[in-house]
Amino acid sequence: MEHAPPWLLSTLVYLAAAVVAVPLSKALGLGSIIGYLLAGVVIGPWGLRFVGDAQAVLHFAEFGVVLMLFLVGLELEPKRLWALRRPIFGWGSLQVLACALALFGVAVLLGVPWRVALAGALGLALSSTAVALQVMEERNLLRSSSGQQAFSILLFQDVAAIPILALMPLLGVAAISVGSDEPSNWINALKVIGVVALIIVGGRLAVGPALSWIARSRTPEIFTAASLLLVVAISALMQWVGMSMALGAFLAGVLLAESEFKHELEADIAPFKCLLLGLFFIAVGMSIDFGVLMRQPGALLAVLVVFLALKLVVIFSLAKWMGMAWQDRPMFTLLLAQGGEFGFVVFQASAGAKIFDAEVASLLIGAVALSMLLTPLLIVAFDRLLAPRFARNKAQTLAEIHEPQDAPVIVAGFGRYGQIVARLLMANGIRTTVLDHDAERIESARAFGYRVFYGDATRLDLLRLAGAAEARVIMVAVDDTEATNTIVDLVRTHFAKAQLVVRVRDLTHAFDMLDRGIQNFEREVLDASLRSSRRVLDALGTPAAEAHRMVQSFHDHNVELMHQTHRIRHDRKQLVAVAKKARADLEQQMSSDRELQAHTKTHADAAADAIAKEFRLPSV
Repeated sequence: MEHAPPWLLSTLVYLAAAVVAVPLSKALGLGSIIGYLLAGVVIGPWGLRFVGDAQAVLHFAEFGVVLMLFLVGLELEPKRLWALRRPIFGWGSLQVLACALALFGVAVLLGVPWRVALAGALGLALSSTAVALQVMEERNLLRSSSGQQAFSILLFQDVAAIPILALMPLLGVAAISVGSDEPSNWINALKVIGVVALIIVGGRLAVGPALSWIARSRTPEIFTAASLLLVVAISALMQWVGMSMALGAFLAGVLLAESEFKHELEADIAPFKCLLLGLFFIAVGMSIDFGVLMRQPGALLAVLVVFLALKLVVIFSLAKWMGMAWQDRPMFTLLLAQGGEFGFVVFQASAGAKIFDAEVASLLIGAVALSMLLTPLLIVAFDRLLAPRFARNKAQTLAEIHEPQDAPVIVAGFGRYGQIVARLLMANGIRTTVLDHDAERIESARAFGYRVFYGDATRLDLLRLAGAAEARVIMVAVDDTEATNTIVDLVRTHFAKAQLVVRVRDLTHAFDMLDRGIQNFEREVLDASLRSSRRVLDALGTPAAEAHRMVQSFHDHNVELMHQTHRIRHDRKQLVAVAKKARADLEQQMSSDRELQAHTKTHADAAADAIAKEFRLPSV
């Protein structure tokens, strides 16, 4: 191995460390992130010294965070992102400002110079997007309300890192002179606006046709290369204008969220994201400066404890003010209390601007890195010791579906709706593969003898294992509307032979299905509500035939109105007018039906009386 190039030896070390440490960490119940971090500590400058330059690796591996934000963006359609604008700029700005003010105030009270205190407070107020999103993905929290709120705050932090970095030279003693060759601020602003506009317009107009042209070449490896080229090019553009690469990748992902290539892009980029993100965590472990810990152990521990304690208090109070469910607050707080990868950049920029020296920068960077190492441990401790009832990692004890299935019917979701469908099919001898990702629900179903597989039906690989390629019917009965839409899109794209039957929650969700060309869906409460209406009519003494006619007329009218309003649902004024007219028409129709029914009954009674008189029978 002595003649092997250095990059080959480094690659061997990284892969070996990950392959050994991560499975061992997960076997101990500590999660994958701790495994990566500890692997970095072991092979880094303060461990076995297999790798020396941790910063170079960290800069390269940060591209894993970029790819992660691109994939997150692919899951957020523009309308969903617009719906999150208030949490992003409301709660996000409040979190950063509240944490920064608390840290700044304590530092100034302890006698720290205000410039040093401000730079340190702004860097420590930021959280780790990489750690938080990885934990939320592992625990399937991103679709929850608390997960969405945490993501909104993390996204704002990525935006806030840009002005924070721009502020550092102004705080330092090495200010840019007026006569320097640096371009003026307005030119920089125009460059930023131009690049963002280019990404938006290009994402809307050019990227889709380009990917379509590449896809027609039927060379999967080139499509993968094009996917990576897209993310790398956008990241390079954003870095060129001094903005966050991760933010640019996220914006590109949002613009492609409605593309027909969404799932192919996810499948192609996900492996690279996982590898580079793992390398990022290894690099963080390598970058922990134990020399500072040995020289100033008291100072490092004091910074770590104080900033974690302050952020825990501020963020928990913020979660309470946001009205978050009490059982979600501890996890939300732990995910945001740690320091973040942008803190490394802020402290390095501060040292370069002479706000503080390299020793202080190393102290703060070490505190941030240790907080990123401690966070997964604190989460494990919380799950095991403080809140076992709300532990989200119980699902890890269930093995995912791993053997190919071949049943003609797949039911995705075994909740209150899906289990009725699945039980009816099974009772009639129809082989059915049932998927669900709720561990407690699966254990309960298995206790009653039902064969339910653990698996998230929004994953293409698990749908393939469930036999979607050969299934005749796929019933989508999951409770979450976004997950339902994702599964429907996957089936339409990859398993076109299967017929889709879909449970929809309400009229808005029904419109989502109509947008996708799906007609075979059922609104989950419509039929039950109509049957309840029939029982009310029966209780009022309405004749059975008339009650049936009234309910059926309302049902037909409701379905017709749904198709009418689908075309105009974005025009509120027209929608209200059509709905009012339809209600008046329905009332008029029902009134006419009642009059006709009464008139018909009168004639029928008269005819019956005439027949009775003719044959001398008792009158009706």
